Amino acid sequence: MSTPAVASAQPSRLRIHALEARNESLRMLRSPMFVFPTLMFPLLFYVMFGLLLNHGNAKAATYLYVSYGVFGTLGTSLFGFGVSVANERNLGHLLYKRALPMPPSAYLIAKLAMAMLFATIISISLFVLATTLGGVHVTAMQFAELLLTNVLGVLPLAALGLYIGTRVPANGAPAVINLVYLPMSLLSGLWMPLSTMPPFISKIAMALPPWHLAQIAFKVVGYDSGQPLWLHVAVLAAFTIVFFLLAQRRLQRNG
Repeated sequence: MSTPAVASAQPSRLRIHALEARNESLRMLRSPMFVFPTLMFPLLFYVMFGLLLNHGNAKAATYLYVSYGVFGTLGTSLFGFGVSVANERNLGHLLYKRALPMPPSAYLIAKLAMAMLFATIISISLFVLATTLGGVHVTAMQFAELLLTNVLGVLPLAALGLYIGTRVPANGAPAVINLVYLPMSLLSGLWMPLSTMPPFISKIAMALPPWHLAQIAFKVVGYDSGQPLWLHVAVLAAFTIVFFLLAQRRLQRNG
């Protein structure tokens, strides 16, 4: 007679995932070392390059509004996964999580939810700056499409961050992430159009996931380089699957 009562007292899988996502998001929001670079860098760069250096140039302000949205998604995905996973491996938190009576997927989904929250905050903040101070004009539909692109763009970039976090030691993770984050941003055309760089840079960019994500975002405002949407989506999907599988294999092997 007591079995149904015990079963009904157990929290649902949805509630477990929601609580884990909430706690992870609050933990990262309370971490200045994570909040400042991930939230403030895209906004500060946009103010400097999109508003001050290109004052009155609506086209440049629009380009940088879109590109810094992807830049923010890249940062929150790499640091939110790469550095935090490396630290948690070092502290033994991953082994502790495995011992808890919670679905194994809760850990990963919580981090994805956290990264998507930060991507949303960055996207909305850039929109406010761009439309109020930068002279940028986008429709409500365009804003929604850009927001959705950045939020879903967390998936392939987080896969890369997760893989790095499973490979590097905790004390070396920030340096490794920066060695990936900054050059990848530049080579993907997130700081300036690739047309202003040597031609070989464009060939390198096509192998980088942020470039494909940026091209999807640029399509929304008509600034893309003309490749079909399905190509960018296919590359990002393949990148997501490959690096999540590599990271999963690494975690199963070493924890």
